[in-house]
Amino acid sequence: MTGGGGGSTRRPSAAARSRGRPSDASEPEPDARRAAAAAARRRGRGDHGPLRIMDVRRRTLAFLGIASFALMLVAFVAYTGGWWEEVEGEGAATLRRVMRSVTPLPAPRMMDLPQFQGDHKESLYWGTYRPNVYLGIRSRSPLSLIAGLMWIGLKNGQYFLRHVCQDSDELSTYGWTVHNGRDYGHQVLVDHGLFLTTSFLKEKGEGSGYGGDWAVRLNANSERSSLSDSQGSSTHLFFYVADESGKSITMGSHVSSSRGPVLLASGSHDEIGDWELYLRSEDNLEIHRAGFKSMSMHNLSDLVQQAVATNAMQTGNLNLPDTTEDSSNIMIYQISIKTPAQIDIVFLSGSASKNPTVEERISKLTGPMLSARLESKQKEFEERYDQIFNVNNKIDSKELSVGRAALSNLLGGVGYFYGQSKIALPKGFTQKNGDKYIPYWPAALYTAVPSRSFFPRGFLWDEGFHQLVIWRWDVHISMDIIGHWLDLLNSDGWIPREQILGAEALSKVPEEFVLQYPSSGNPPTLFLAIRDLASGIHAQQFSDDEAEKISAFLERAYIRLNSWFQWFNSTQSGKYEGTFYWHGRDNMTTKELNPKTLTSGLDDYPRASHPNDDERHVDLRCWMLLATNCIRSIAEFLKMDSALEKDYYKMSNQLSDFGTLNKWHLDDKIGAYFDYGNHTEKVRLRWYDVQDRDTMRRELLRETLQPPQLQLVPHVGYVSLFPFMMGAIPPESWVLEKQLDLISNTSILWTDYGLRSLSRTSSIYMKRNTEHDPPYWRGAIWINMNYMILSALHHYSHEDGSYKGRAGELYDKLRSNLIRNIVKNYHETGFFWENFDQKNKGKGKGARSFTGWSSLLVLIMAESYPTLHR
Repeated sequence: MTGGGGGSTRRPSAAARSRGRPSDASEPEPDARRAAAAAARRRGRGDHGPLRIMDVRRRTLAFLGIASFALMLVAFVAYTGGWWEEVEGEGAATLRRVMRSVTPLPAPRMMDLPQFQGDHKESLYWGTYRPNVYLGIRSRSPLSLIAGLMWIGLKNGQYFLRHVCQDSDELSTYGWTVHNGRDYGHQVLVDHGLFLTTSFLKEKGEGSGYGGDWAVRLNANSERSSLSDSQGSSTHLFFYVADESGKSITMGSHVSSSRGPVLLASGSHDEIGDWELYLRSEDNLEIHRAGFKSMSMHNLSDLVQQAVATNAMQTGNLNLPDTTEDSSNIMIYQISIKTPAQIDIVFLSGSASKNPTVEERISKLTGPMLSARLESKQKEFEERYDQIFNVNNKIDSKELSVGRAALSNLLGGVGYFYGQSKIALPKGFTQKNGDKYIPYWPAALYTAVPSRSFFPRGFLWDEGFHQLVIWRWDVHISMDIIGHWLDLLNSDGWIPREQILGAEALSKVPEEFVLQYPSSGNPPTLFLAIRDLASGIHAQQFSDDEAEKISAFLERAYIRLNSWFQWFNSTQSGKYEGTFYWHGRDNMTTKELNPKTLTSGLDDYPRASHPNDDERHVDLRCWMLLATNCIRSIAEFLKMDSALEKDYYKMSNQLSDFGTLNKWHLDDKIGAYFDYGNHTEKVRLRWYDVQDRDTMRRELLRETLQPPQLQLVPHVGYVSLFPFMMGAIPPESWVLEKQLDLISNTSILWTDYGLRSLSRTSSIYMKRNTEHDPPYWRGAIWINMNYMILSALHHYSHEDGSYKGRAGELYDKLRSNLIRNIVKNYHETGFFWENFDQKNKGKGKGARSFTGWSSLLVLIMAESYPTLHR
C-alpha cells in the first residue's frame, strides 16, 4: 500500500449513490487540515460540538477490548503485509484509523446469545434466502447447498432464460402471495402467457438431518396460442442444486421420464450429512441433465444458457446435453412438460437410499399429502394474520388480500448473505496490488431487502422500517435480523450503510457503487423497532418467554447501541451543542443543482445550496432524539449503569426541549421547521459550451445568480415534518396547528394519493439535480414517510388539545388515501412500487416489486404505529 504522509490527506465521504442512480459528483470530503482548522475555530468560540456523553467504552469495555483488538491487529498486519509500518507521521495516524474501520467492536456478539442457538437456529436453517432470483433456496450457512428454478420464457417470438429477478423480463407479476418467514410460502409468476406457481414447505421429521427436509411444488400452465408451432406442446423448466463449498454431487437416475419418484442427485454436506434430491410428478415429462464444476454460483444462468445453446446448434434440440463434468458440484435438470402440469421436488437431509424412512418421507412431501400440508399452512397463515393485525373490520376483502401479499413479499424477500464489505481507503492511499479499498471482516447478514429485482441486499436505513412490520409478525425473526446488523458495528461504532456481501449480491451492483465510506452515516432507523420492543415489555404485550428473550437481547445490545450513538454524536455533530448535520455533502460540485445528501436516505431532498460546517439538519436532530429516548428507555428498564443512564436522561431532555428546537429550526412566520445553512434560492442549471481538448461539448452546470448567506433553508417537505413525526411538538402549541395546515394544503403537500415529499411551492420541486439525475425525493410520494406522518396524526388525535379533532380528521383521510392508492396500483400492475407519482394520479413508479417499506401498508391497515412518544 502507498500513501502521501504529509500532504492533503482527505477522508472520502458517502459513496456517490442514489437508490439505483449514480450521482455525477465524485463526492470529495473537506481537507483534513480544513477540518482541523474548523475544530480549532469551534474551540476558540467556546462552541460545544457534539453532545457530551460519558465514554463508557474505556471503562466498561476495556476488559473485552484488549484481547480482541490485539487479535485484530495481528490479523490486520498479516493481511496487509505490515504496510502501515512503512508510513510515518500523519499518514500513519490515518492508516491506524483505517485499521479501526475494519476492526469489530470489542463487545459480546449479539448472535452468540443462547436464544439464537439450538432449536431457533435450526428452525431457520433452510429458507428462500436468495431473494435476487425468482425462486432460490439456501441455508443460513456461509458455504451452503443452494437450489433454484429457471425456465425458458417466450416473448415476441424469442426465447429468454428466466432466473434472476429483473424488471427487463417484463413479467406481468411475480411475488409471494403467502409467506410466513419460516417454513411455508406460495408464489405466483406470470410470464407472457406462462403461468407458474411455486410453493415451498419445510419440515423436520423422523430421520431428517440438521435443518430438516423441504419440498418445492411447481405448477405450470400456459396459453397455447402464444407459443410457436415447434415448441407449442412443451414448457421448459430447470431446477438445480449446487454446493458452494465445491463438494462433488452425484448424478441420480438417468431415467428420462417417470411418474414415480426419481432420484435426481445426492451428496454429503458437513452440516446436514448425506442428502438426496427427488422429483415426483403424475404428468408426462422429459428430463435432461448437465453437471458443471464451478465456484461461480452467480453465473449459473450463463452455464445453462451456453449449454442449451451449444446443444441446440449441434443437435437441433432445445435441451441440456446430458453430460457432466468431472467432480461436478452443480447439477441442473431440465424438465420439459406439457401444460398444465404439476411437479414436486423433495430434498431429504441426513438421508441414505437404503434408509427405511426415505420412501415415507418422500410420500409426506409429495402428491396428496403435500397438497394437504400446503392447504393447512395456507389456512394457518391466514388465521395468524387476522389474529395479529386484526383488520377484518377495518378494510374490505380486496384490501385484505393485498395486505397479506405485502407482508408475504417482505418475509419472502428475507435473505442470508455472507462476505466482506469493501471499505474505501482515504484519498491518496492504495493497496500494493492497486486496490483502493480494504475488506471488512467476513460477516453474515440475515436481512430483509427493499426490492428483489433492484435492491436485493441489505440497506441500513430501510431495515428499521422493515422491522416495524416483522417484529409484530415474529419477534424472534426480528431480533435475529437486528442482531445480525448490530454485529456489523466496527470499533468506532459505525455500520456500513449498504451491505454487498458475496458474489450474488455483488453481481447486481455496478463497481463504482460498491465501496463503503466509514465517514458516511445513515438514519439509525433500527431504533424505531428496538424502541417498540422496549416499550412492549413495559406494556406487558409479550408472553413471558418473549419478554425474557427480549430483555436478554436489549441487555446485550445496550453496549452496541451506545457505541452506535456515540459514532453519530462525534462524527455528525454541528458547531453548537445539540445541533447535527449529515457530513460529507459535496461542497465543490459544479454539476448538481443542490448537492445531494445521500447519507440522510433522502438523497436529493434540497438542503443548503452551498454546503459547509455551519449546517444544521432538523431530520438528523430528530433521529438523535429517537436514539437517546430509546437508549434511555432500555437503561431505565434494565437498571443499567446509573451514571450513563443520567447522561442519556439529560441528553434526552436537551433534545426534547421545544424552545431549543424552535431556536435552531423554526420559521416563526409560517410555523415550519427547516434546515439551516449557507443558502441561496438563486441557483439554476444552465448549458455551457466546454472545451474538451480539440472538441467543444455542451455540459449542464450550476450557475449561482446570488451569493449564498446563512439562513433557514425554505423548502417545505418531509424534512420539515420530522419534529411532528417524532411527537416533539406539544399538543397545545400553535406550531402544531401550522403543521396541520402544511399537511392539508393541496398547494403544498396534500394529494389524494398521499403526501408529496416536497411542496409544490418549492423552487426545486420536481427539478432535475443534474443532466442525468431526475427528481427523486422532490415531489414523489414515499410510503415510509407517509407512515411516520400518519403515526403522528394518530398520536395527536388522541392527545388533549385544541387540534385533536382536526388531527383525527386528517388521519382518517390520509390513511384512506394511502390504502386506496397502493391497493389500486397492486391490482392494476401486479406489483408494489418504490414510490408514487403525485402528478399522474398516484401511479406507481421507481423500482417495481418494491416489497420493503411499502409493506408498511400492513400496519397502516392495522392502525399499528411505533411508540415514539413518551
